[in-house]
Formats: sequence, C-alpha cells, structure tokens
Amino acid sequence: MKSALVTGASSGIGLEITRVLLDNQYKVYGIGRDFKEQSFAVETFIPVRCDVTNTQELSKKIEEIKASDTISLLVNNAGLGYFGPHEELNAKKIHEMVCVNLEVPMLLTQLLLRDIKRQRGYIINISSITAGKSNTHGCAYGATKAGLTSFSKSLFDEVRKYGVKVTSIHPDMTQTNFYRNADFMEGHAEDTYLLPGEVAKAVEMILHQREGMLVSDITLQPQKHQINRKK
Repeated sequence: MKSALVTGASSGIGLEITRVLLDNQYKVYGIGRDFKEQSFAVETFIPVRCDVTNTQELSKKIEEIKASDTISLLVNNAGLGYFGPHEELNAKKIHEMVCVNLEVPMLLTQLLLRDIKRQRGYIINISSITAGKSNTHGCAYGATKAGLTSFSKSLFDEVRKYGVKVTSIHPDMTQTNFYRNADFMEGHAEDTYLLPGEVAKAVEMILHQREGMLVSDITLQPQKHQINRKK
C-alpha cells in the first residue's frame, strides 16, 4: 500500500482529496488543526494534528512519519487568504499567507523529496487560478500562489529524470470556507463555483495516467464568473 501526505485535510478540498486517496487504496496522513468535524473509520487514515505555521513542530511530525513509513505522494493543499487593499493588511497576515501558501509546501517537499524520488512518486500542489492573473484586493495572496506555481515548474524540471511527477492544480472559486476572511464569497448559482470533490477528481485523474506521461498543469473553472459581496 502506498502512503500519501495531505495538508489541510480536515475540511474543504483537502478533505475530499483524502476521501479520493483512501478510495484508491492509499494510506493517508492528513495534516490539520482540528478533526472534530469529520473522521474516517478506517485504519488507513492517520490524522496529524498540527498548525503548519509552526514549522518546527511540522518538521518534527514529518520526521516521525518518515521513521516508520515512506511517503510516495505529497499533496500541498493547505491555503490561506486575506483580501482587501494591500495597505490594510498587516505583517502578521502577510507572514501567515507566505508561510502557509509557499514556505510550507517548499519545506515539506524538501523533507520528503528523497523518499518520493525513490518511489518515483507524485507532488501535487493546489495553487490557484490567481497565480496567473493580476489580483487587485488580493496582491499578496496572488503572489504566494504565483510563487507556488513557479516552484512546481522548476521542481519538475529538476526531478523529472528521477521519475517524479509534479503537478499544479489551479482551481477558481470553490464552495468551501476558504473565503471566511473575505468580504465576498462565491456566487449562488451552481455554474458559478467549483465543488471540492471536483478538485479531488482532478487529483485522481493525475494518479491514473500511464507511467511516462504527466499532466503538469490543470486549471479548473466554473462556467460563469460571479462573486457575491457579504452583507
């Protein structure tokens, strides 16, 4: 049985990715702050309670996993966004976004890359459609996601000769609690947002490609573009 590590596994996209991986016979180490709202009644799901912004604690947790198992699939899914005019952000919010969206994926990749190379495994980074756009009222968030996408592209060129597959997935607005810190949310109609399970299905599709072929970039969009301002 292959083993995977998924960040942000307790809700939203990460939760649905975990479901898909378990259905595909992976043992999943799910990293999250709180697993009270969900649990998987299977021995192949191992919750890892950790605040990823505490990178020292996170590194320790990863070393504990590596001591007893070998990870062949890393899904960097955890993400954080603060939105509004850039002048209204503060140092704490900027630091949190850079840490969660960019530093943590780089750190986890560094810690697990040797094992993934030996397994000819996968690194899947959940970026954002904002990575390739101009993002007014989301300058810092978009920059972190652009950095993650750039990291993915360069990493693939570095490790492709070892059989490692690196993919960036760029979802548009998805119906999750991600926008809890924003003054807007996804549209009301079903054709104005993605579902977390649809992003998870993209992960499944990546894993089912033949050995020797890679889908390196995926962009997922709803049919229509619409956002709603919160009252």
